[in-house]
Amino acid sequence: MEKQIDIIKENIELVLNKLCIDFDEIQFVEKNDFNKGFKFIIKTNDSGILIGNEGANIYAFNHVVKKIIWKKTSEFNEKINFFIDVNDYQSNNIDKIKKEALNVATKTDLFKRDIEMPAANSYERMIIHATLVDNDKVYTESIGEGEFRRVVVKPR
Repeated sequence: MEKQIDIIKENIELVLNKLCIDFDEIQFVEKNDFNKGFKFIIKTNDSGILIGNEGANIYAFNHVVKKIIWKKTSEFNEKINFFIDVNDYQSNNIDKIKKEALNVATKTDLFKRDIEMPAANSYERMIIHATLVDNDKVYTESIGEGEFRRVVVKPR
């Protein structure tokens, strides 16, 4: 596992250097709530360019680095599950999404009506579904297509 962590860190550094992005450090966090994998946090003053509009760049950065890592570590016969965060942007965003989901669940239970949440990407929808899966007063359902897909919270 130590070898895999080193490979991921080295490749994150390599991609950051190729993009000419200065960074202070890359922290490794073993526990990651949703995907049961590793988490790497890039500490940088250039967070805006890495995060992008509503996190678009960090999602793309994650995708590119994962493809590189999966190709380089194919001898392990298992894809290494990890994600990369920048200055805890994604962690804070996940917390915000969870709080909003719980708030909508409370309103749904109180008013006994379906409430549609704003459009969200697949990862954000998964966070909402996972947050409310054990709630015995409401359930969730995704509706819509493409970038307009969203979660509806419904009373039981």
